[in-house]
Amino acid sequence: MSTQPLPLDGITVVAVEQAVSAPFATRQLADLGARVIKVERPDGGDFARGYDTAAAGLASHFVWCNRGKESLAVDLKDPRGIGIVRRLVADADVFVQNLAQGAAARLGLDAAALCAAHPRLIAVDISGYGAGGPYAHKRAYDMLVQCESGLVSVTGTPEQPVKAGVPAADIAAAMYAYAGVLAALVRRGTTGRGGPVEISMLESLAEWMGHPLHHAMHGGESPARTGVAHAVIAPYDAYATADGGQVLLSVQNDREWRRLAQQVLGRPELADDPSFATNTARVEHREKTDAVVGEALAVLTAAEAVARLEEAGIACARLNTLTDLAAHPQLAARERWREVASPVGPLRAMLPPVTFPDAAESAVMGAVPALGAHTDAILREAGLGAAEVAALRDAGVVV
Repeated sequence: MSTQPLPLDGITVVAVEQAVSAPFATRQLADLGARVIKVERPDGGDFARGYDTAAAGLASHFVWCNRGKESLAVDLKDPRGIGIVRRLVADADVFVQNLAQGAAARLGLDAAALCAAHPRLIAVDISGYGAGGPYAHKRAYDMLVQCESGLVSVTGTPEQPVKAGVPAADIAAAMYAYAGVLAALVRRGTTGRGGPVEISMLESLAEWMGHPLHHAMHGGESPARTGVAHAVIAPYDAYATADGGQVLLSVQNDREWRRLAQQVLGRPELADDPSFATNTARVEHREKTDAVVGEALAVLTAAEAVARLEEAGIACARLNTLTDLAAHPQLAARERWREVASPVGPLRAMLPPVTFPDAAESAVMGAVPALGAHTDAILREAGLGAAEVAALRDAGVVV
């Protein structure tokens, strides 16, 4: 089979980015072959570099979101720094920024201004709440947007609402930014013109709230918080096993309940018991339903419970820890792990979910850059001579 280049081979992205939403979007572009020039502050760079030191001394957020990029450390408060970025943008295909609302416009780096100057450029503005409206200038950290979007109201237990354990608002915005860039590139291929792309964290996560939102808007009430249980299906929950594990199972219809009762619970009489025979009855008697399922699984190990449930054709899963995920046999069997270079040595990373079997390589998965690691090379490529670069460095405009 002949091999093809990765889809974004030859595309150049310039990103003035920080935290998660923009960096996660541009990392996915880098994985698909794009060249991504990450513009960072000279005094510490992307502040996500300082979130923690869990990844062998590097910040776990930064390692996750920034592999495969070139780091240009330049002071955007200095007109010479802005000049460098504008020079790079003039030759780029895509520009992405997620600065505080209004900051990019003050620098002349907002999508409208850049696209007016460069008609083929695709320029992405990522914000918390959008360019207009009463929340436009409100701070928009992930947890805050999770709360504003209603996600926290439907996540957790009846007693306690909780935020998602991953930065869901950032990820949602990143995914729509990523998709928006790809769509804009397709349109440019047809029309020859780029254009602005706007992404709001609130609007992105509000879209993800589709099911509970429509349930509340059209049904008159919000779905109840049920932990890992399901509000309208039973049994559908995690149950403790004899070895300290937990196994989640889901019975989708009454035929499956009959199989569960006969082949897993060892209680065939429950198949026709009026308290359990229908899903409506099982939900009404949820405590009794959970009790009989819990008793049956409590004497089995997690492996035994999963084996018995699968043999009966009941959907199930282990409630894995992150350590379990890192050692997941399915990911290992599908060879999803790679090593990426970093300033502290090789780090384990997962192949991106979008892969192209006919490409020469599955994904680029380049190194995690040190701050300013590519500054000199990028400046030379932009046409600056050695003396100019040295002068900029001496002035603290670049590092």
